[in-house]
Amino acid sequence: MRIGVIDNRLVLVDGESAVDIERASNGRFPAAPERLFDVWDTLVEWAATAEPRGEQLPLDRLQFPIPLPRQVFAVGANYREHVEEAKVALPEAPLIFTKFPSCLSGPRDTIPLPSRHVDWEVELVVVMGQRAERVAERDAWRHVAGLTVGQDISERAVQMAGPAPQFSMGKSFPGFGPMGPLLVTPDAFDDPDDVEIGCTLNGRVMQKSRTSTMVHSVAELIARLSAVCPLLPGDVIFTGTPGGVGALRDPKVFLKPGDTLVSWATGIGELTNTVTAGPDYSDEDK
Repeated sequence: MRIGVIDNRLVLVDGESAVDIERASNGRFPAAPERLFDVWDTLVEWAATAEPRGEQLPLDRLQFPIPLPRQVFAVGANYREHVEEAKVALPEAPLIFTKFPSCLSGPRDTIPLPSRHVDWEVELVVVMGQRAERVAERDAWRHVAGLTVGQDISERAVQMAGPAPQFSMGKSFPGFGPMGPLLVTPDAFDDPDDVEIGCTLNGRVMQKSRTSTMVHSVAELIARLSAVCPLLPGDVIFTGTPGGVGALRDPKVFLKPGDTLVSWATGIGELTNTVTAGPDYSDEDK
């Protein structure tokens, strides 16, 4: 099943068009995205056999694909090639931080720059469908609603300032979490643990990898997180980025106004985010 949001209403996507879920189901399911996980199980059952009909909606109007999550987790150093380019040790346990929900945005929203030190990190994003508390790794995928693609946009100077890194602050400016364009259930993939992800900057491929090269798998991340705090329906996990980020290139490459960042995951779709100058942006180094 492939779910999206158009005009702030839930839609079911098939191929290159979508239908309004409330109208196609004759009112059985709500239009409001914030009610998605109240009806998730029955919606999945209905979508598996239904032949929804109605106005065909174009996919270029897709918005942020899920209700605003209560918790947003993210993982650092979770691809071997990223660990190698950063010249750090392979982490024995997942390196967890958070992004504040106010940074999240949609698949075509702009990324406003607060400075000249802003970097990209394409990531597979896991969306929880059921409450998960102390979940065993073997049972973890049963608690997942679906997968989407996201960008963990990062202001590197803020992230690394001070005696201890400020990951959550450097990664939570407005627009620093574009996600979408769809939420895709795990059964729609040949193997949800082996999805190609990547991004281009102004048409140049900057990152490309497969999630099978993660250091810590989706199931392990869910097990470890849920051992500490409950994961709630709609919560998201940014699962880490592969090699190719701008701050670790020689010379360094950072986003600038006018850039176009395109991010993708096979089976999910693309984000196309234009970079703009934010209100505090300056062309001068600070």
